[in-house]
Amino acid sequence: MSAHCQLTGAKPGFGYAVSHSHRRTSRRFDPNIQRKLYWLASEGRHVRLTLSAKAIKTVDAIGIEAAVARIRARGGKV
Repeated sequence: MSAHCQLTGAKPGFGYAVSHSHRRTSRRFDPNIQRKLYWLASEGRHVRLTLSAKAIKTVDAIGIEAAVARIRARGGKV
């Protein structure tokens, strides 16, 4: 599964893991991505979205209809 959020566009960040001796090795900071199923009443169907934890809270606040409109405005497929 891709580590990208459909609503917020959150994606992995990259940096270094720094040891006690200060040696650096590359690492990846992944967002907290979850797959969530929502009922989209306007289309009479379920939609499965790949969202970050922050985006799930956003959907709870603004509603699934507005969230799907934002995803489509960004050029995403739902």
